[in-house]
Amino acid sequence: MNQNKEKKYLNWYNKIGYGSGDIAGNVVYALLSAFVMIFLTDTVGMNAGIVGTLIAVSKLFDGISDIFFGSLIDKTRSRMGKARPWMLYGYFGCAVCLVAIFCIPADVSPTAQYAWFFIAYTLLNAGFYTANNIAYSALTALITKNNNERVQMGSIRFMFAFGTSMLIQTITVGLVAHFGGGAAAWRTVAIIYAIVGVISNTLSVMSVRELSPEELAEGEDVQPKADADEKYTLIDAFKLLLQNKYYLMICASYILMQIYTATLNMGIYYMTYVLKNANLLGIFSWAINIPMIIGLLFTPALVAKFGGMYKLNLMGYTLGTIGRLGVVIAGYIGSVPLMLACTAVAAIGMSPLQGDMNALIATCSEYTYLTHGKRVDGTMYSCTSLGTKLGGGIGTALAGWLLALSGYVGGAAEQTASTINMLHIMYLWMPMIFNLLITLILTRLNVEKANEELRKHR
Repeated sequence: MNQNKEKKYLNWYNKIGYGSGDIAGNVVYALLSAFVMIFLTDTVGMNAGIVGTLIAVSKLFDGISDIFFGSLIDKTRSRMGKARPWMLYGYFGCAVCLVAIFCIPADVSPTAQYAWFFIAYTLLNAGFYTANNIAYSALTALITKNNNERVQMGSIRFMFAFGTSMLIQTITVGLVAHFGGGAAAWRTVAIIYAIVGVISNTLSVMSVRELSPEELAEGEDVQPKADADEKYTLIDAFKLLLQNKYYLMICASYILMQIYTATLNMGIYYMTYVLKNANLLGIFSWAINIPMIIGLLFTPALVAKFGGMYKLNLMGYTLGTIGRLGVVIAGYIGSVPLMLACTAVAAIGMSPLQGDMNALIATCSEYTYLTHGKRVDGTMYSCTSLGTKLGGGIGTALAGWLLALSGYVGGAAEQTASTINMLHIMYLWMPMIFNLLITLILTRLNVEKANEELRKHR
C-alpha cells in the first residue's frame, strides 16, 4: 500500500492543466455570487426578497441532481473515462445558461422576468453546472492515487479559483461601465466570461487522463464487491453517503464555506452604501484572495509537515475565525485598513482546508471503500457541487431576504438606518459565525486516522 502511495502519476503540466479548469467554474460562480443580485435589483428592477425566494426554491432541485449526477458518473464507461465526458460537455450548457441569466427581456411582464430567471438559474445549477463540477472534482480521485499529488492538485486548483474570483470582482464593475452600463453591458460581460470558461474548461479536460479500473484497484487490500456496478442504484448511493459520517461532516463544512463566501460576495452592497465606494470590493477581494493563494502555495508542504490534514485544517480555521472577529471589530471602529488586515489574516487561516479539500474528500471516499468495498468517487464528490450550489444559493437567497426585510430600495442613493444595520450583520457578523461553525465541525473530522485504524484491523 505504501508503495502505491509513493508512486507518482502526474507531471507538472497535468497538475497545472487540471487546476486551470477552475477558471471555468469561477467565471460562472464568481459572477453569479457577487453580481447577480445587484444586477437583478438595481438594473432589472426585481424585488430582492422574491429573487431570494426563487433562488431558495431552485436549490430544492439541486440536492437531488447532485447525487443523481454523481451516481451517473460512477456508472459511466467511455473512451474518455468516467468523469471527463461530463466535465467537457456539461460546460457548454453552463455557458448558455450564464448568458441567459443576464439576457432577461425588458419588454415582458415582471412575472415573465422572474420565470425567465428561475428557469435559466435552475437549469444552470441543477443541471449543467452539477454535471461539470462533480466530474471536475471527481477527477482528483480518478487520475492519481498519490495523496500528495491530490493535495497539490487541490492547491493549484484553488489558486486558479481564487485568482479568477479576485479578477472578476476587481474588473467587472469597470467592464460594465466600459460597455456603457445597463442591461446590455451586463450581457456583453457575461458573453465574454462564458467564452473564457468554455476555452479553459476544454483545455483542462484535455490535459489529463483517467486511470483504468485495474490501475485504481492495484495494490488495494480490499476487493470490490462482485457485480457492484450492476447493483449500484441511486438509493444505494444515498445509503452509502448517509453511512459515512465523515462525508456528512465534509458536506456540512462545504455548505457553510460557500454560504460564507456568498455573504462576503454581497460586499458590493456594503461597499456601495456603508463605505460609499463600490470599487473597494476589488481591494477587499485582493485582501482575501492574495493571502489565500499564498497559503495554498504552502499547503502541500504544511500537510507533509503536520503529518496529515486534520491538525492543519483545525488550526487554520481557528485562526480564520479570530481574523473574522477582528473584521467585525474593525468594521464598527470604521477602520478600513484594519478591516483589510484582519481579512487577510482570516484568509491565510482558511487556505489549508481549501487546498486539501479534494484530497480530504478522496480520503473520505476511501473510508467508504474500506468499510463497504465499493468505489463511489463520483457520488462522494457530489458534496463539492452540492456545497457550492446549495451553500452559495442559500447565502444569496438569505441576502435577498435580509435586504428585503430591512427595507432596501434598489438603486437608491441613500438607504435607511435599518438597511445599513442589516448590511453590518450580513458582511461582518455572519461570516465570522460561519467560520466558527466550521471550526467546530473540524474538531471531529479526522478521517485519516479512521482509515489507518481500518487498515490495521484487516
